[in-house]
Amino acid sequence: MDQADIPALLSRLASDEDAARKMAVFKLQSSINDPAFADVFISAGGLIILRRLIMTAGGNTLAYSLQSLTRVLEVDMGWEIFEGPTAGDLVERIVELVVTNPLVNILRGAMSILVALVSHSQSAPAAPTTTGAVKAPGSFGFRALKPAVAVYPQFFDLVIQQLHSADHSLCANALMLINALIRDAVSSELPREGNHHGKSASTGEDWPKFVKKLQDLGLIKAVFNLMQSSALQDLAHPLLEFQSLTKLLLRKWKGVKVDVEKPEHRRALKGLHLSSAPSRDLKDLGNPNPIARIEELLENGKKGSRKHNPEKWRRLGFETESPAMEFEETGFLGMMDLTDYVRKNEDNFQKLLLEQSTKALHDRCPIARASLAVTLTLYEHFDCDKSDWEDVRGYQLTEAENQDKLFRPLILQWSQIHTAGLHAFFRLWKATGADQSDFDKVAELMRILIEQVIGRAGRTKDVVEVEEELVEFECSRLRELQMELLELSFENQWGQHMHQVRDVLKQESLTFVKEQRVRCLLQGSWFQKPAPRKDSRAGAETNGLGTVRRAANGTLWRYVKLSHNRRYLHWADFALRTAQDPSLDSLAEKIDLRTISSVVSNVSTAANDDARSIASELKLPQGPSAAPAPKHLAKITIFSFMDNDRTGGGSKGDGHDLDDGGAKNMKEQPLLTLHPINHSLASEWLDGLLMLLDQKPITTETNKMTKMVEDYGMKIRLLNVRMEAAYAGPPPGAGEVPSREGLDDDYWYEI
Repeated sequence: MDQADIPALLSRLASDEDAARKMAVFKLQSSINDPAFADVFISAGGLIILRRLIMTAGGNTLAYSLQSLTRVLEVDMGWEIFEGPTAGDLVERIVELVVTNPLVNILRGAMSILVALVSHSQSAPAAPTTTGAVKAPGSFGFRALKPAVAVYPQFFDLVIQQLHSADHSLCANALMLINALIRDAVSSELPREGNHHGKSASTGEDWPKFVKKLQDLGLIKAVFNLMQSSALQDLAHPLLEFQSLTKLLLRKWKGVKVDVEKPEHRRALKGLHLSSAPSRDLKDLGNPNPIARIEELLENGKKGSRKHNPEKWRRLGFETESPAMEFEETGFLGMMDLTDYVRKNEDNFQKLLLEQSTKALHDRCPIARASLAVTLTLYEHFDCDKSDWEDVRGYQLTEAENQDKLFRPLILQWSQIHTAGLHAFFRLWKATGADQSDFDKVAELMRILIEQVIGRAGRTKDVVEVEEELVEFECSRLRELQMELLELSFENQWGQHMHQVRDVLKQESLTFVKEQRVRCLLQGSWFQKPAPRKDSRAGAETNGLGTVRRAANGTLWRYVKLSHNRRYLHWADFALRTAQDPSLDSLAEKIDLRTISSVVSNVSTAANDDARSIASELKLPQGPSAAPAPKHLAKITIFSFMDNDRTGGGSKGDGHDLDDGGAKNMKEQPLLTLHPINHSLASEWLDGLLMLLDQKPITTETNKMTKMVEDYGMKIRLLNVRMEAAYAGPPPGAGEVPSREGLDDDYWYEI
């Protein structure tokens, strides 16, 4: 709309005909967000007419009028409508619409105006009017709403009810209004001395009481449901702002110092003491006889005195008898969490105290300290120290598929999560058999547990499931996670040094495992031979080294042993497996290790397939005459180069001395075939032979053993690292430049 049409527009807005007013204000709402147009409209007295429409009109005319005022406020103009003696009536009218009007389009506009009114800077300078006079700045923030809310006390309740509306825009406006009210209450504290309770300049009351009033009306549950709903995208920004405000509130509660001089703090501590049922814990007063204790109490009552319990606060889990000092890190937030837990679980709290009272003080689980530790862990986990708008900026910069991760609805269930975490702490304490010197270790396990359960919980995960996982998480798995994190921390701290140490340990472990495998070969082992094929000669088996007779029952055993000088492999075939292993002298055949060209086997392939692995050993009958099982899964074949011109099976000299010309007349032929009776034996002999030939082991079992030896070596070396050596820094005097005081230029170098 052209600025020249504004006089005609104002004329139609002031018309007595409802249809003309409705059409005029409908066109106004689409043009007034232009600052140039809005400036001319305001200069021509348009705000007066717009105010009159809001005060008197209804239906769509009222809805368009509210939308027009919202848009002019969005361009930071028109604030003078809230100045002067009639401003209170306008605000009351808008509050009345929120409370009484059921139409969604009117509710949206009314709440948008209230959001702008509460959010507007209270330090806005006085603006000159068209006549040159200077008006006092209007009242903004919650103090502008307070007179109207006094007339309509159900205002807050009805605003929170709009969070359940099916209209997402109305939900967003209602949540933005709540966010503005909370931010105004929290950020408008009086700086004057003596304002110890966070009293707000705008609300005129303690901001914690104001926030609690909203929470009691169901605010947390409503926002929690919205954050887990499918309407997330439409409500993203107000929800993220509410999440940031929740962190801000937690920061402010944490920043409030616990002071026994404050009545509410003193009442909270007294409530903790009374909830612990001190009269039931007779043992703490040093008198285990209940009858004598009752007489003592009666006697003290007659005298008008009361015996002081020397462990009044330590029995609750504090370190000293001055509990206020122990809230230094958590502030009033820690006291809130502890008192809330005790209030909601008073019976369990008393039973736990009675159970702990039967133990020595050193072995008791410190309930109060555990509660404070869980509070700090949750505070750090939810990044409560992050600035208010980091979440909103992160949402704008994050890709759509990762935006869900920015929403953390579980922070809204702080009290329930704290209670579940505290119960998990008690379980860990009992499961680990900890005493008070182990408190920090259990707290560290608690931190890892929260990271695993709460940190990996999706946006839509129910809080009940999270509580159950916290209480039921396996301690063994938690310990494994702790070791993995410890290794990562060492890797980050000393990565380069760790790699160097691991390289050394890897060579050492290979040397160790090689010696172990070779010793298995030196000890000797029995191998079974498969039954002959039907088309083969029934009575004999021939190989490159000779012919041996087969036993009548069709079975044969082979015994192989490495010589003491580790140069020859001795072997022989037997009809029966003897109870005592044959001696080296009784083994007629031998192979010079220098003539071996390769060792081939199916062991490594089978070891990598758990379903078909030969790891399941073949169970053999006992006794020297027992026959081997007929099934052969593993096979190891030793090859050597043979001369094509020779018909015998002997090897040609030293295989290392063959030249290129001779190699053309040579081909690999099997010297010896072994059939291990189980997987462990196959792994020992295959890798033992390979390592004797200066080759790498290939079986899974040997590689696992090598890795295990390497890991144990690393842990042993880390255990030898003293904490003071790692963090103490350079020794005294290191790096200091010596003083030249008292010296001259007469000096020389001694060579």
